[in-house]
Amino acid sequence: MSASSRAEPVALLAAAVAALAVVPLLVVVPSALSEGVGAAAEFLFRPRLGQLLGNTGALVAVTVPATLVLGTLAAWIVERTRVPWASAWRTLLLMPLAVPAFVSAYAWTDLAPWLDGLAGAALVTTLAYLPFVFLPVAAMLRSLDPGDEEIARSLGLSPAMAMVRTVLPRLRPAIAGGGLLVALHLLAEYGVLELMRFQTFTTAIMQQYAVGFSDVAGSLLASVLLALCLLALLLDIALRGRHRVARVGSGVQRRAERMGLGAWTAPALALLAVLVGLSVVLPVATVVRWLAAADGFEGELLADTASTLGLALLGALAATAAALPAAWLLERRRSKRAHLLERATFLASAFPGVVVGLALVTLSVRWVSPLYQTVALAVIAYAILFLPRAMVSLRAGLAASPPELTEAARSLGAGGTATLVRVTLPLMAPSVLTGLVLVALAVVTELTATLLLAPTGVSTLAISFWREASALDYAGAAPYAAGMIGLSLPLTLLLRRQILEER
Repeated sequence: MSASSRAEPVALLAAAVAALAVVPLLVVVPSALSEGVGAAAEFLFRPRLGQLLGNTGALVAVTVPATLVLGTLAAWIVERTRVPWASAWRTLLLMPLAVPAFVSAYAWTDLAPWLDGLAGAALVTTLAYLPFVFLPVAAMLRSLDPGDEEIARSLGLSPAMAMVRTVLPRLRPAIAGGGLLVALHLLAEYGVLELMRFQTFTTAIMQQYAVGFSDVAGSLLASVLLALCLLALLLDIALRGRHRVARVGSGVQRRAERMGLGAWTAPALALLAVLVGLSVVLPVATVVRWLAAADGFEGELLADTASTLGLALLGALAATAAALPAAWLLERRRSKRAHLLERATFLASAFPGVVVGLALVTLSVRWVSPLYQTVALAVIAYAILFLPRAMVSLRAGLAASPPELTEAARSLGAGGTATLVRVTLPLMAPSVLTGLVLVALAVVTELTATLLLAPTGVSTLAISFWREASALDYAGAAPYAAGMIGLSLPLTLLLRRQILEER
C-alpha cells in the first residue's frame, strides 16, 4: 500500500473530527445572519465594537508576548544553566496549572481591590498561562542535541549568539504552539475578565446570551471572536516554520552542558521567585486563609470531586483520541488539506464555553434529543473546547519522533496498526500523556459549558466554587477551590515527571 493510500483513512478520521469541532458554527453563523447582512453590518460597525476589539487586542498584545518572554526565559534558566534548586523551580513553575485562573483572580481582587482593567487582567492571565509556554519550551530544550550549538561556538560565536543562531530556531514549534494556546485561551477567557471588570468580546457575549440564546447580538459578537481566532491560527502557521527538530544519525543524543550564571545568579533566582510567588504562593495562601475563616462545611464536596474527576478523565481521553488523526496527518503528510483540517479543530476553542454549550444544547434538543443532559454531550463539548491542548502536545511528540523509524518498521513487514502500537505511540508516549493531563486540568476548572451540559443533579467543583464566590461567601467557596487545587496538583506533578524527567 502506498504512503498516500495509507493516509486516506487517517484523513477521513481527521475530517470527521474537524466537522465535529465546527458544529457550534452551525448555530452561531445562521443566528448571526438571521436578520440579514445589512442589519449585521449595522450592528458590527458601532463604536462599542471598536472598544471591545481594542480591549481584546490590547489584552492579547500584552499577555502573549509577556508569557512568551517570561516562559522561554524561565525554561532556559532552569534547563540550560546551573541555577540553584533547578528541580524545585521546574516543579514550581508548573504549579500555576493546578490553580484555576478565576481562583487567582478572586485572590487578587480580595487582596488588591484596586487592581482591575487591562493591568489586572494582563497580570492574572500572564501568571496563569505562563506554563503553556514554559512546559513545551523546557521539554524541547531537554530533548535538543547540543551538537549544532557546539559547532557554532567552535566557529567563534559567543554562547548567547550560538543559542540565538542554533537553538531558538529549533524552539519555534514549541514557542509558537505555546503562544497559540495562550492567545486562544485569552479569546475564550471569561472568569478572570469578569472579576477584573475588563470588557472583551467574551464578557460581552456572556451578557448578550444572559438574555437568551436566540439573541442575534451574541451570535454576531461570537462571529467576530471566530475571526480573531482565525487570525491567531494564521499567525501561528507563519511563525511555526518548517525547521526539522527530530534527529537521526550515528551516535547517541547528548544533553547540553549547563552554563554558570556568575553574577546573574541572584537576578535569575529573584525572577523565578517573583513568578512563583505571584502565580502560586499568593492564591494558595489566600485560599488557606479563607479555609481558616470558615466555620464549617456542609456542601457536597466529595460528590463534586468525584463528578469532576470522572468528567476530566472522559474529556481527556476523548480530546486526545480526537486530536491524533489530524496531528499525525500534519506531521507525516503535510499538505494544505492537513493544515485546513488541523486548523478547523482550533476554531471552536476560541468560543467561550457558554457558546459551545448552548450550541450543543440547541442541536441535541432539535436533532439528537437522547443526548440532551447526558455525560456524553458534556464530554463532546470538552473535546471540542480542548482539542488544541491535545493537538499541540501530539504534534510536538510526532515532530520529535523520526519518521524514518516508522518507515523502517513498515519495510520490515509491520502493518499500520502494529507500527502505530509498537513504534509510533511509544516514541510519542510522553506527548500523549501531556495532552491527556493538559485536557484533564482544563476540564477540572471548566465552568460555563459544564453548567449548561452537566446532567441534572450533577455538579462540579468549579460550579460550586463560582456559586459560593458570586455570593461573596469566600469561606464557603474555599473548600471547592482547595478541591480543584488538590485534584490538579497530582496531575501537574505527573505532567512534570513525564515531560521533564524522562527526556
